[in-house]
Amino acid sequence: MRVRRILIALAAVAAAMFAVDTPASAQSQGQRRATPPAKQEAARPARPHRRDRAQRLAVLFEALKQAPNAQAAQAIESRIEAMWLQSGSDTADLLVTRARGMIEAKNYDLSLKLLDATIDVAPQFTEAYAQRATVYYVKKDLYRALADLRVVIAREPRHFTAYAGLGVILQDVGEHKRARDAFRRAVELNPFLKGIPEMLKKLEVRVDGREI
Repeated sequence: MRVRRILIALAAVAAAMFAVDTPASAQSQGQRRATPPAKQEAARPARPHRRDRAQRLAVLFEALKQAPNAQAAQAIESRIEAMWLQSGSDTADLLVTRARGMIEAKNYDLSLKLLDATIDVAPQFTEAYAQRATVYYVKKDLYRALADLRVVIAREPRHFTAYAGLGVILQDVGEHKRARDAFRRAVELNPFLKGIPEMLKKLEVRVDGREI
């Protein structure tokens, strides 16, 4: 019964994650996060930079979908990920860089502390949540991993790595249909995402009963 409750809870979280990728939801979130009138004037100088960054990301994502081969896709993917790692805060950027180093060194406890500190310093830094989701997954804390992935996908619906991570978790707990859907979204955004197209094909055979 405990396993069943866990699967139901994970499925509910996953359904909510896909629901955030809708125009209505995005508009609602934008309204909730609207800058208070007293702070609007101070926020104005940063807006052109945000627009420029959004435009550059849009161009890169379109190029990624149209990439002719894996080598070209990897180069574009690296540029997107480099932009994701720019928070606008030198302190937050440094903390995430150190956390990533600790992840590579498999020092997950320290990486988690660094990422928690990053989010305290820069709570709007989406990539810090993405990195923390990875650590939670490795530590087998699936609830917290899914919670962080939900934040990432809500803020950046094109985050192909987050969808790939969601697919891996759902596949691990036997939610094969939802895993297939997550992998499909990841591949739609990045057709050459390492390992994911192959995992998707296997799931499609398992779920749909035939090769797609």
